[in-house]
Amino acid sequence: MLSTENLSVQLYTVREALSDDVDATLARLAAAGYQLVEPFAFTKFFDGLKSGLAAHGLSAPTTHASLVDADDVDDTLAAAKELGIQTVIDPHTDPKRWSSAEEVAKIAASLNAAAEKAAAHGLSVGYHNHAFELENSIDGRHALEVFADHLDPAVRLEVDTYWAYAGGADVPALLGRLGERVLAIHIKDGDGTKDVKNQTAVGSGSLPVWDYIDAVPNLGYGVVELDDSATDRFVAVEESFSYLSKGRNA
Repeated sequence: MLSTENLSVQLYTVREALSDDVDATLARLAAAGYQLVEPFAFTKFFDGLKSGLAAHGLSAPTTHASLVDADDVDDTLAAAKELGIQTVIDPHTDPKRWSSAEEVAKIAASLNAAAEKAAAHGLSVGYHNHAFELENSIDGRHALEVFADHLDPAVRLEVDTYWAYAGGADVPALLGRLGERVLAIHIKDGDGTKDVKNQTAVGSGSLPVWDYIDAVPNLGYGVVELDDSATDRFVAVEESFSYLSKGRNA
């Protein structure tokens, strides 16, 4: 179930504004109604986030940070803990690795190892997909699902519904099969193609976003994101909050 209390926004969407002024960016998101944000490259913005989240009544339960390809994740986990983050989500791995069952298993093993370290900090870890994890097929199944089979139960998934669609998945069915492993979904809209300039405010595109949301009855977080857009992305996240906060039948 999605509500204003578990509706978040990926800060990469407003990256230019964040780079210019972290505090002003967080203030504007809070004014739009958001209570949660999902940082990226959070150690780069650490000081601004630490002061700004508290000042504007925001929290960051999830964040994106490299885990699979990181030399040492301990510093990242310690910093996440200090910001009140609960789950550190790896946002991207080498697409070439997802055509091989052996490489997919190795990626999962790396995340499983990171999960053990995270547990020592009282944190969990997760993985966020793009299109290639769905486009690649292993033994007739999406590579993302094969990957999930190798994960420790403590490792969660943040399914980017837009990229899953662009990768050829039946998204509600995929979410149903992944089941309780799904902690969060990225909620995006647009024309469903890989041209990120065609992404739009949620509710103004062609994707059945409510079908995706309803496919995860125990949804932890719904995270609004635009990778890019032909329109003002900050306005788009404000419009997305307005649309989603009204509910499916508004």
